[in-house]
Amino acid sequence: MFARVATTLNLPLYNQDFDDESNVPSEYTTFRNKMKEIDAVLFVTPEYNRSIPAVLKNALDVGSRPYGASVWNGKPAAIISQSPGNLGGFGVNHHLHQPLVFLNMPILQQLEAYIGNVANLLDENGKFKDEGTVKFFQSFVDAFVNLIKKYQA
Repeated sequence: MFARVATTLNLPLYNQDFDDESNVPSEYTTFRNKMKEIDAVLFVTPEYNRSIPAVLKNALDVGSRPYGASVWNGKPAAIISQSPGNLGGFGVNHHLHQPLVFLNMPILQQLEAYIGNVANLLDENGKFKDEGTVKFFQSFVDAFVNLIKKYQA
């Protein structure tokens, strides 16, 4: 099953006390249950200050708890990072690998997808201008599907 989780998660900032004191916000429970249903995660993220956006890190933290019940465990993952600048989200891509490894998520290693100068790649309708870019992303998706199949039970 594939699910699209809205970019606006409305998750309160993670606080360990909520789990320790059995006072878990309903948003945490809803998010955790939704993520348990999915087979894999494709992270498509902007780069903020060469790192992970706070809302994404918060979602990773919420899903990783309570300890021993992480919704991320064993789920294949892939990362597409983007930036309006030339570096193309290199920092966020590599920073995101760190928590995903800790969360035991097998990550697509190749192909790597960094989208620099994202505004120059898209036309006025939000479609890729260049067929080579379309072919690259099809190769990326194909590699991710192969990774998912490898880890399906």
